[in-house]
Amino acid sequence: MHQDFQPCVYLMASRRNGTLYCGVTSDLLQRVAQHRDGTFEGFTARYDVKTLVWFEQHATMEFAIQREKRSKKWSRAWKLRLIEEGNPAWRDLACHLGFAPLS
Repeated sequence: MHQDFQPCVYLMASRRNGTLYCGVTSDLLQRVAQHRDGTFEGFTARYDVKTLVWFEQHATMEFAIQREKRSKKWSRAWKLRLIEEGNPAWRDLACHLGFAPLS
């Protein structure tokens, strides 16, 4: 299941129109696995945020971090619109990366 990924900014959701989390990572597969298995205590574990609904790859980690910092300031409506434009069915994009569907 391992692929080499470029640095990514990503959005996870608890469900359609549910709680959202924005993060940055250099290894999207590993980070999705950590969110799914509850490795990260706190916000994502507390609100059951496990569904990858959007991600964007960047050439460098520096660019990804800049984009993540800006995206954390975006309104919720803007984030929802971003998800809807690229993933209108709110599919779990992690399934396309080799993960089993969430139950």
